[in-house]
Amino acid sequence: MTDRDPFAEGERAARENIPAEANPYTDGSDEHALWSAGHERVASATEASESEGT
Repeated sequence: MTDRDPFAEGERAARENIPAEANPYTDGSDEHALWSAGHERVASATEASESEGT
């Protein structure tokens, strides 16, 4: 059993401005989907807060 959290890793990657294309998990895997969802959650929130300031 692994203690890695793909969702949290995706969130962290988005906060560090790592592009979604850098997803380290195999395309089509559950981990890939979780990483993407975490990345999208942070990226969307970041974009929304930036657009509110304009």
